[in-house]
Amino acid sequence: MTCAQPLHWTALTRSNTLSPTPSTIGRAATRALYHELALCPKPGLVTLLDSGSHRDMDAHTFMRSLFTLRSYFVAIAELGLQGADFPALERCGIQAEARMLAATRGINTHRGVIFMLGLLCAAAGALTRTNTRPSPEQLRDALRHGWGHALDARALRMPSLPGGIAARKHGLRSASTEAALAFPVLFETAVPALTAGLARGLTTQQARLDTLFHVIAVLDDSNLAHRGGLQGLRHAQQSARHFLAAGGAARADGLEAAHAIGNDFVARNLSPGGAADTLAAACWVVQLCTPCP
Repeated sequence: MTCAQPLHWTALTRSNTLSPTPSTIGRAATRALYHELALCPKPGLVTLLDSGSHRDMDAHTFMRSLFTLRSYFVAIAELGLQGADFPALERCGIQAEARMLAATRGINTHRGVIFMLGLLCAAAGALTRTNTRPSPEQLRDALRHGWGHALDARALRMPSLPGGIAARKHGLRSASTEAALAFPVLFETAVPALTAGLARGLTTQQARLDTLFHVIAVLDDSNLAHRGGLQGLRHAQQSARHFLAAGGAARADGLEAAHAIGNDFVARNLSPGGAADTLAAACWVVQLCTPCP
């Protein structure tokens, strides 16, 4: 199976300015979502070529959603720049989710990333006042300083969505808890894995694939728990650890091994949606925090 190559979006080229603006922050988020979609193979997840474990969505669904969200990431970065409180961010996210569902005819393609990447864009927006290119550490600090108490309170709410309900049922760390902790898996696993992979000469696609597996191996992915229970989550984590221990994407049969894991995930109806959101966020962080050559 041959994977399609990512398109080149010349309209979304990065700015060379030292400090990103809300507009460049938002464009980087849109580009990161496309990079996540374009990655292939991607076990159990929608790619440009197949729908993984999903019968109700495909790449076209994701593209409709993605284009709908472009203005959202700019708007929430602007709210961060303005020092908006958490209810304002939440209202912006709820409105974006409504537009997403209208574009996809009720299919949830990006609810998790609306929350995760939206918060990160707000944090980056808050940092534009410093007139310096942000670092990952500064993004985490801005998130904690700006909305930490509100995120702590949000993590204590009774969950109403399937992922949150599954996390609570199985005693897992929910997406809300990850946010309250300033996204430890993103900043302590995904971003280091992506930067290290690129630094040691992996292709962009290989580095992103290995990063996805690094995240699957450690994340309490509530989407996996919802679809496959605790057993399904642990199976996915073990599969990811074995893939990486055997050499990951760089080994001679790395893509074939990833495809085999994908076939297994589809057979088990597993889809690591939380890991996909984290990969997209890692692509965004690396774009935003790395100066252009």
